[in-house]
Amino acid sequence: MTSFRARQKWRPSLSLVIFTVLALVAVLPLMGLFFFRLYDNQLIHQTQAELIAQSRVLAAIYAQEVQARLGNAIPLGATLPPEALPDPGDRLTPIRPALDLAGNDLLRRRPDALPAARPADPAYVEIGARLTPIIRETQKVTLAGFRILDPQGVVIAGRQEVGQSLAHIEEVATALRGQYSAALRIRMPDKPPPPIYSISRGVGVHVFSAMPVIVNDRVAGVIYTSRTPSNIFDHLYQERGKFLLAALAVVLATIAIGLVFSRTVTRPMRELVDRAVRIGRGDRDAFRALKHYGTRELAQLSDSFFDMAHQLSRRSDYIATFSAHLTHELKSPLTSIKGAAELLQDSLQSKSDALTRTEQKNFISNILGDVERLDAMSQRLRELARAESAPQNEQTQLAPVIDDLKSRFAARTITAGGCLERSIGMSGEKALIVLAHLADNAFRHNATHLQIEATAEASAIRMTVSNDGDPISDANRDKIFDAFFTTRRDSGGTGMGLAIAQAVMVSHGGSIRLLPSSRGVAFELEFPAV
Repeated sequence: MTSFRARQKWRPSLSLVIFTVLALVAVLPLMGLFFFRLYDNQLIHQTQAELIAQSRVLAAIYAQEVQARLGNAIPLGATLPPEALPDPGDRLTPIRPALDLAGNDLLRRRPDALPAARPADPAYVEIGARLTPIIRETQKVTLAGFRILDPQGVVIAGRQEVGQSLAHIEEVATALRGQYSAALRIRMPDKPPPPIYSISRGVGVHVFSAMPVIVNDRVAGVIYTSRTPSNIFDHLYQERGKFLLAALAVVLATIAIGLVFSRTVTRPMRELVDRAVRIGRGDRDAFRALKHYGTRELAQLSDSFFDMAHQLSRRSDYIATFSAHLTHELKSPLTSIKGAAELLQDSLQSKSDALTRTEQKNFISNILGDVERLDAMSQRLRELARAESAPQNEQTQLAPVIDDLKSRFAARTITAGGCLERSIGMSGEKALIVLAHLADNAFRHNATHLQIEATAEASAIRMTVSNDGDPISDANRDKIFDAFFTTRRDSGGTGMGLAIAQAVMVSHGGSIRLLPSSRGVAFELEFPAV
């Protein structure tokens, strides 16, 4: 037999899952610190982009100063190589940040300046003097270091190293050949970094940018800038008190989330599991609302569970009652058959007490009559089983069902009217079972005419089935749909016809009820409309 129980193995509880998720949420900010190395690289790109923008503005001003002195034969530097010449068709020539902390771009500390081989040309010294106020005002806001170099790499403006040469530095040498260059170098901090800085590589570096100044496709100088990238850890260390408060807030928020989870998920689910166990043990007191549902999904789950449990409980009671009635109904014919068969057997074995021919015929007639009753009952049971089966996209029109009903009771008078062309959500076979039981029950109670009238509604077909037979007494009106209840037991009635009709209607989303009537009997049926 296939087992529907879950395979026995270790499974995490919902509380453990929630705790694990909350723990990960709480630790996530700390784990994020180890991913700030990637953020360091982004900060370096940002710093390089800012230096490029600042250098380009100063290079444009520098170039204008040089062009104004070309008539005075100001000396220019190296001619641009072909690969450094801009494409005439390009309107935009952006320089994109390319330094990578995770790559091999981190160089040693910047070399010191060297004495110049020859002093800078006086024209360039004059240009440096004019640019000095600009770079000092710019430095106040940007915090970047500025060096203005002539075509030979001699510093003509800046806070330090004026008159000295930087031409031996790699990025400066590249810029003196007419190509932009940048470098990421190790720096010596003015003070020891805080302990949290050990997590990051970005705190001990300096970004250097060398932007060539081009005039008439020749190098007229270099704008050499530098700056330390911004670092998030410096801010965190400076604001460590607020950081601790933020961590405390995260912990408190985690606890609050845990309490919300417990109230909205864990507690209602545990109570629902407890109810399921109690219902399984047969505790009828478990059929009551939960103290707290928590979430909409759990409320829907609870409603669905209790609806299913109620249906299973009613089904269990119905099966128990049905089994008791069925046992009682089968007992009488079986006892009669057994007694008649035993008497016939005894008469064959004893010659002195042999039954007469008439007595034997009576006993055989009784046996056949009881067998017919059992056969009719088994047929009703099969119909009841089909009636309670779930519908499978069934539909039919009422007109052909009425025609089949008239054919089955050809010797009787059946009239029908109203909306018979609409389709109902039921198979023709099952609809015929319902109407046939109503017709058979009517004609067995002395009805001479059966009247069927159907009316269409928005989502249903309402049908009235009336007859002029014997009325139903007030004492029996509440029992007529009970299984095995019949007033014609002596004439072979099984008491299952109306029970089968009701089962078919209910299983297909319809209904049947007995209408009050001054004469005869009338039923109202409601079929689901397609």
